[in-house]
Amino acid sequence: MAVQKNRKTPSKRGMRRSHDSLKAPTLSVDSTTGETHLRHHMTPDGYYKGRKVIESPVIEFEEE
Repeated sequence: MAVQKNRKTPSKRGMRRSHDSLKAPTLSVDSTTGETHLRHHMTPDGYYKGRKVIESPVIEFEEE
C-alpha cells in the first residue's frame, strides 16, 4: 500500500483540487427557434443548426 513520505502542504492540496469543481453545462441558442439547448444536441422541438431534423408528433386532445 502506498504511503506518502512527507506531508502535503495546503498549497499543493489546493492545486490538486483546482480541477475538481463542477462545470456549468454549455448552452447554446438555436438560430431558428431561439430555444436554449445543450451544445451538439438538438432542441426539444427537433431543430439542429437551424434545420428541422426530427418531426415532432402532433398531439391532439379529445374534448368530452
